[in-house]
Amino acid sequence: METPLRHHQDNPMRGVRANIVQSIRAYRVADLLAAAQSLGHHFLYANLAHAQTKQDVLELIATQFTFPAHFGKNFDALYDCMTDPLHKAGPQPGFIVVLDQIPTTVKFDKEAREQLLDIFRDAADYWADRKIAFRCFYSFL
Repeated sequence: METPLRHHQDNPMRGVRANIVQSIRAYRVADLLAAAQSLGHHFLYANLAHAQTKQDVLELIATQFTFPAHFGKNFDALYDCMTDPLHKAGPQPGFIVVLDQIPTTVKFDKEAREQLLDIFRDAADYWADRKIAFRCFYSFL
């Protein structure tokens, strides 16, 4: 019988549901990057500290996630970029996404923040339906 390459207890994401959007809390970005590398997952990181508005947030995400130039810079386009083109590109190993320092400004209020996180929750559900891990961690500025 062959020995597995990685024992269950070696999984750096054990105890974290495979498809979830949650506060970064006890995790450090460097540890999440290392976990993604260990698991062979895509690591997507966006630092949103300098964003003030929805357009700023979308532009920073698009730039830091290297979305195509034709990205529509709206929440529907964000969802589309996080799901369909990646699915059509072939089998995916999994995703660890970090939305660092989401702004809490008047121009990016609680409703806008919830809409943003809902996009990533919907993406997590999309990938769950395909049995692909999608973990998104976020923090507020």
